[in-house]
Amino acid sequence: MYTQNTYFNFLALFSITLIVVYILYLVAYLASPNNPDKEKVSAYECGFSPFEDARQKFDVRFYLVSILFIIFDLEIAFLFPWTMVMFQTGFFGFITMLIFFFVLTVGFIYEWKKGALDWE
Repeated sequence: MYTQNTYFNFLALFSITLIVVYILYLVAYLASPNNPDKEKVSAYECGFSPFEDARQKFDVRFYLVSILFIIFDLEIAFLFPWTMVMFQTGFFGFITMLIFFFVLTVGFIYEWKKGALDWE
């Protein structure tokens, strides 16, 4: 069962994470040059300019990479609940997560070898 100590550990980790994120953001903001040009402020999220003909051909590799990112991101999100009960699951829970990591790694290597992550 969850104890007060478990929630404290989670809140402590969350607080430290927020502090580190804000410090890194502040350092990057202060250290980076601010000289925008036309290329820097152009739309880049969808891989093509959204102000042209809707029937224009575009590269599908962008969507493949984004779908792979979402898949692996969701799989990594399963690790956070496991960290809360890591020591309570015992050896069986540890072996289960090793199998999960193995399947995740094999899938990533497969996609890498197939060239799904290559961008030319």
